[in-house]
Amino acid sequence: MSTFRLSWVPIFVASLWVTPGLGQEFTFARLVYGEGAYDGWPRWQADWPEAETHFSTGLARLTTVDVATDGILVRLNADDVFDFPWIYVVEVGFMSLSSREISRLRDYLLRGGFLMVDDFHGRAEWQQFEAVMRQVFPDRDIAELSSDNEAFHVLYDLDEREQIPGIRALMNNRTWEKDGRYPHWRGILDDRNRVMVAINFNQDLGDAWEHADDARYPARLTSQAYRLGVNYVVYAMTH
Repeated sequence: MSTFRLSWVPIFVASLWVTPGLGQEFTFARLVYGEGAYDGWPRWQADWPEAETHFSTGLARLTTVDVATDGILVRLNADDVFDFPWIYVVEVGFMSLSSREISRLRDYLLRGGFLMVDDFHGRAEWQQFEAVMRQVFPDRDIAELSSDNEAFHVLYDLDEREQIPGIRALMNNRTWEKDGRYPHWRGILDDRNRVMVAINFNQDLGDAWEHADDARYPARLTSQAYRLGVNYVVYAMTH
């Protein structure tokens, strides 16, 4: 098992969701999309499976949530997609969904599901992701999440946040990729102002999780990536 370089202090969380049939309150669910591959590998699997293994271990240490050891892959067309309160998706600048998947994602989110979007960068990738979400919610805008949004304070107070880069960018003395120089924390809200989709644009939290045991990745950024991820999970499970 990987050795984390952070100081973990368990925090009690009153969980309101148990994953049916899996026995744990929380299972890291990663969204699989598309049938083909880009550049020789499916984009949905970036940082898989190390990101889920490391983050799940950290979530179990930081909270009292009963966390499954291994993550799970989910597809929008599968019936079990509704079993998971929190779903993670990456590289959405390359994502496209069928009309059925669009409908299922809308249904999942309006029923109370939470989608965490990560690891995409620059204007071209934003435009592709935005086009997909316009199909899911043509009547809902994507908005910047203000620093006082409850998702940033449900467990950790994250008034101050900074760009979480991928390790390859860091090795090139940058925190950004492509033309995505500035980080954004955006979201799509339901009619009660619940965050349904949390969008980490021009950032790569999954890399921070994946490389949590790599001395080349700064512990300060790893710590922030964990705290934000934990906040999103707790928010998803209690809202």
